Amino acid sequence: MSISIRHLQAFVEIASSGSFTRAAEHLHLTQSTLTATIKQLEEQAELTLLDRTTRRVFLTQEGERFLPVAQRLLSDFRSAMEDLRATSLRQQGHVGLAASPSMLTRLLPAIVKHFATDYPGISLYLRDDGAGGIEQRVLDNEVDFGLASNHSRQPELNYEPVLRDRYGVVVPQEHPLVTLKQPLQWSQVRAYPLILLSSDTGIRAQLEGFSAQGVAPVTLETSLLEVSNPAGLAALISEGLGISIIPALAADTSSFERLRFIPLNTPLIEREICIITRRKRSLTPAAESLLKYVRDGLAKAQLPASVRFIG
Repeated sequence: MSISIRHLQAFVEIASSGSFTRAAEHLHLTQSTLTATIKQLEEQAELTLLDRTTRRVFLTQEGERFLPVAQRLLSDFRSAMEDLRATSLRQQGHVGLAASPSMLTRLLPAIVKHFATDYPGISLYLRDDGAGGIEQRVLDNEVDFGLASNHSRQPELNYEPVLRDRYGVVVPQEHPLVTLKQPLQWSQVRAYPLILLSSDTGIRAQLEGFSAQGVAPVTLETSLLEVSNPAGLAALISEGLGISIIPALAADTSSFERLRFIPLNTPLIEREICIITRRKRSLTPAAESLLKYVRDGLAKAQLPASVRFIG
């Protein structure tokens, strides 16, 4: 059917005013155009909706039944357009972001607060996960974008590096490595029991990759302890059960506040933290705004000494 919003507007305006003349004035149309529009509507309906006299226009019985339907359709259309305009103006919307626990606790709160203050009509939901889980959440459209390392180089994802995060060891405050005067070498780590994050974490996967390539001269297989989360890792180190190798940002969270992070040298190894989005998928205006706040916020953030912005 070729009925459009203008046909409904013309019908409702005539029904409200009871006059073609007044309706044409309100709609800024000529009377001949308005008459032709109503004729098209009645031809499509194959019914007479309006009875005309020399003084007034009346609704037929069929017109009376159709009027509330036309009014509701116009109201729904206006509401839909208002929602679209509000979304385009960032007055409303819904944005999901997935990031590592260290990003969520260390760098994102100030950024999220700034964004929520500027855009109070936009609802946010944040998810913490490992690198692989973050990639999957973006792939599944559960979140609009993620912040994590490039865990598995998914071909459907785009990875935009924004931070470089240097690897080092985490030890108790009284550990012998703390007293070293020279930069810590990877070879020196071999002398101490190693505690690792479990193999399903991005940090462990990256370390295994470095070890397999011969970049990091540490034999990870000698580790007798592994744990699935950073908080558990910090607790084991605090008990003197060993030391661990993690990036600086992970070590800069509250779980490790009583421990010491020492950057590793020769070779100096960093992980890239990326903004992860789906290829060939446009972000909503609200998500685009949050992404801009994330980029700008990370550029201005007070980063740990061994973390640097590269966006």
